[in-house]
Amino acid sequence: MTAAEWGLLIFLSLLWGGSFFFNAVAVTSLPPLTIVLSRCLIGAATLILVLRLMGKPLPFNAGSLPVFFGMGLVNNVVPQVLIVWAQQSVPSGLASILNATTPFFAVLCLHGLTTTDRATPAKWLGVVVGFIGVAVLLGLDQRMAAGSVWPQIALLGASFSYGLSAWWGKKVAALGVDPIAAAAGQLSAASLLLAPLAYGIDNPLALPLPTASVLFAVLGLALLSTALAYIVYFRILATAGPTSLSLVTLIIPVSAILLGILFLGETFAPRHALGMAIIASGLLIMDGRLMVWWQGRR
Repeated sequence: MTAAEWGLLIFLSLLWGGSFFFNAVAVTSLPPLTIVLSRCLIGAATLILVLRLMGKPLPFNAGSLPVFFGMGLVNNVVPQVLIVWAQQSVPSGLASILNATTPFFAVLCLHGLTTTDRATPAKWLGVVVGFIGVAVLLGLDQRMAAGSVWPQIALLGASFSYGLSAWWGKKVAALGVDPIAAAAGQLSAASLLLAPLAYGIDNPLALPLPTASVLFAVLGLALLSTALAYIVYFRILATAGPTSLSLVTLIIPVSAILLGILFLGETFAPRHALGMAIIASGLLIMDGRLMVWWQGRR
């Protein structure tokens, strides 16, 4: 990648790493469904406005709506609600590390649900190494029996849903619409799915007015970690390709951990650092760069 592409990749990691920080601030006074609905709704409105300013058509039609509803479910509603719910008790840094397991679940989903994206031996090895890192993170001890591990299991469920979206995303790509339009479509569908749930369970109109910091956190989620992040994401995808783009999963935890330590007073246990290192090794094995580097050394 060029220096400009590396800069965009690091910027994207800050935007997505920042989402865990924004979540941690927002959950102090808002329930999960309300947070995710606000993120999707404001993000969708922003991207639709961008499309209008660019003079590009909106993607809504009878053929695209079912696809967008599926993508909105597996790429927004399910994973983001699980993440926000879990972050009521899990530090943002640890949440970001567990979210970095998404590529492992993507390999499993694509291998099991398609005939064209079969896992190679290197990818299987990467998956095994990655889940060893997850076991280290969870700490397979008495805490498992105590039930405090369930929020972390929810984070792994979110990663599985994101991995499933790698398979469903092929249906979105087959629509042939502009990438920003696709993002606007799935966020709009996610908003429609979330609205009745949020109003039925959270009743957001009856909630007390949030503090300024919480409102800014919600706006940060919607405008920075969603709308702007999608624009940067598709820019990198077009110029550097999906393989280079996948490196962002290695960098996101770094920004999330630093933000959590600097602004939220979070701590980072040695076991978490070891688990992150093992997961990163699994991702590099899957990516192929580590194997190329090792062969070059030989």
